[in-house]
Amino acid sequence: MLDAKTVDAYLERIGAKRPERPTTQALAHLHERHVLSVPFENIDFALGRPSPPVGLGEPALDKIIGQNRGGCCYELNGAFYELLLSLGFDVLPLAGRVLEDGEFGPLLGHLTLGVQTEDGDGPWLADVGYGQGFRRPLLLASRAPQPDAQGTFELVETSLGDLDLLRDGEVQYRLELRPRELADFAPMVWWFRSAPQSPFLARQVCSLPTADGRVTLAGRTLTRTVGGDKTKRELTDDQAVLDAYRTWFGIELAAPPPTTGAPQDN
Repeated sequence: MLDAKTVDAYLERIGAKRPERPTTQALAHLHERHVLSVPFENIDFALGRPSPPVGLGEPALDKIIGQNRGGCCYELNGAFYELLLSLGFDVLPLAGRVLEDGEFGPLLGHLTLGVQTEDGDGPWLADVGYGQGFRRPLLLASRAPQPDAQGTFELVETSLGDLDLLRDGEVQYRLELRPRELADFAPMVWWFRSAPQSPFLARQVCSLPTADGRVTLAGRTLTRTVGGDKTKRELTDDQAVLDAYRTWFGIELAAPPPTTGAPQDN
């Protein structure tokens, strides 16, 4: 459990109110505030930094709170797991496999959360660590389309008992329903930091939804979506990249991270 000071700092970081009880409404508020406040980013992978700062659960808190940074799914959902536990929610880590280039990625390649609230409307799927994810939690038991500010999401059963998460009809990732522990994901954190095949080493990205769209810095390409209009701008020098991190994500860097391969926003 996080101490009260850390919980307060976390809530301030995401601009959320401390809930009186662990209700469905409280979960939706915390989830949305987190998604809109803390970017998905893999800067430390590009910089080759060891873990920490790429850490699971509580080890990621200093980066997110103290450094005003974002992180990958292991950091963001791992930290959110600690916050929810400390606020009285019943929460368990769940594993997913991201669909990329027509194939599912490695087992435990994505960390999500299953959450039960006090008022018993769930369980809910929470995921604050996926670049093109949902803004509010999804009902895990529902197989109907679930509209969200970031698209229409649907959970579809597979032949082996897993669930495919679809966004606007396209599969995002395959979700296991077997509960996990945060420690189960540690080998995959190492793989993403170390393996030549790791997409995080080839694709450097920082992305954050906004009230009316999204802003993404992929390598030196700044993409802004407002409503249905998308604009792209190539940043020609290091100072422009640093200014973009500061302006759009509140991230202060001493130097731009190196960029290789083809960046991807997810």
